[in-house]
Amino acid sequence: MSNADLPTFGHTPLPSQLTDHGAAFYRATQPDYDSWISHVRAAAGCTRPLQLHGALGDARHTEQLPDGVIYKACGNRRHTVCPSCARTYQNDAYQLIRAGLIGGKGVPETVARHPATFATFTAPSFGPVHAHKVSKHTCRNRKRCDCRPDPCRPRRPEDIRLCQHGRPMVCFARHERGDTRIGTPVCADCYDYEHQVVWNLSSGELWRRTKQAADRHLRRLCRTRGIPFVVVYTNSGKARYLSPVRLSHGKVAEFQRRGVVHFHALLRLDGIDAWDLDAVIPPPAGIGVDDLHDALRYAATTIGLTVGGHPDNPTGWPIAWGTQLDLRPLNLAGDGDVTDGMAAGYLAKYATKSTEITGHNSTRLDADTINNYADDQGTHVERLIDACWRIGRPLPAVRRQGGLDTQPANARPTNPCQGLRRWAHMLGFGGHFFTKARRYSTTFGNLRAARIDFRRNEHQDHQQVDTGVVRAIDHQGEETTLVVGALTFAGAGWRNSGDALLANTAAAMARIRHETAREEIAHEIGTLADLPAAA
Repeated sequence: MSNADLPTFGHTPLPSQLTDHGAAFYRATQPDYDSWISHVRAAAGCTRPLQLHGALGDARHTEQLPDGVIYKACGNRRHTVCPSCARTYQNDAYQLIRAGLIGGKGVPETVARHPATFATFTAPSFGPVHAHKVSKHTCRNRKRCDCRPDPCRPRRPEDIRLCQHGRPMVCFARHERGDTRIGTPVCADCYDYEHQVVWNLSSGELWRRTKQAADRHLRRLCRTRGIPFVVVYTNSGKARYLSPVRLSHGKVAEFQRRGVVHFHALLRLDGIDAWDLDAVIPPPAGIGVDDLHDALRYAATTIGLTVGGHPDNPTGWPIAWGTQLDLRPLNLAGDGDVTDGMAAGYLAKYATKSTEITGHNSTRLDADTINNYADDQGTHVERLIDACWRIGRPLPAVRRQGGLDTQPANARPTNPCQGLRRWAHMLGFGGHFFTKARRYSTTFGNLRAARIDFRRNEHQDHQQVDTGVVRAIDHQGEETTLVVGALTFAGAGWRNSGDALLANTAAAMARIRHETAREEIAHEIGTLADLPAAA
């Protein structure tokens, strides 16, 4: 490799034949090391930061900076891709979710008195699978449970039956938590892979209809109990009658070992202010948490849809919730089974997860890479990916009689499952892992803006502020166009492994100091249990 191909420190080429530690040592001994480590601070812990090159708004150019670029953290939420950015996302999600329960971050503190519940919606069964079962717990901490598991699928000799492929539908093994057979079918040939991936694809629509049904059930309940509706007048002077209660939620999707998603949701009852529809006020006195549970049970047991019109299954696949629906009222006093801190921490943890629990982790698949992951006779995950690719295929064109055809003769029929190929690497699930209602809490954008403001102003008490410098942070509330620079994408990742080692080490040390300080403060105020756990 020639010197022209070697990574550079600014305009100085890196000496050849250096190991990772040698490159780190060479960087640390350069006179501009302090300025470089300060320059990369914002992206120091990132696995693959973005490199931006171009002109800055204060008549400077990135060529004058260390390495000639600006490093920006990738911002990926997935912990397996970038642990540092995922930790930031997790902490933001925790604050966002918890603010919707106790207030703060622009949410009134009166929400702590609103009826709220923690709900878990599960998928139906698509075939018998191996499972970790413990009927009687003797451990003190369920998170570190060491109880002996029960047999997976025990049967008496006279009750053992064979499937249509000649396999006994029985398993006497006691599966530990780390057993790779957990989540895999007892008979893979009997398992309904097509139905499962279509359910994953349609789970977002099923949630939308479920929430609508719960809202309508609460609306009918208010009408039955004589609770007055809220009258709102439109710009044309017409009166609209709105339900006096509104259902706000924060929701995360979690993959099970069998490769299907289920939803954990925090649902809160709000009232409606006729003069300010965006205001968050308490619901009427006649509606409580028991009514919220009744509405969710009604919606989960009655709502469903059918995805049909596919040649592989002309009758369609029914999409509905499973029989397991867990509803737990939240106790904001901090002494119940589910507190606001526990629920927020649980949802924030799974907001950074994906398909890792199934053993699959890949980027988006295409025709060149699908054969590396899909196999109709392979493992459980390989069969799921194969089902996604097969069902999501483009349907052949169908020509109809010209006199009866209202569409072009070469029109392709719409495949109701055409999104499966796009989301084959996610086993069919194409929705967001963390979503919320618009009025539930603040937004990620507001939290990021507050963090940027803090970082840009944390040292102003010790520095003299130049009033002639125009800063974007000072104009966030104005509707104006402020040109702060012209930056272009110059690459991704660190210049070399030595830089990555130094930057990540500095970020880890800063993170340890930060967590130590938080623990000391929490110990003093006695709220250690309410703080989010480190990822």
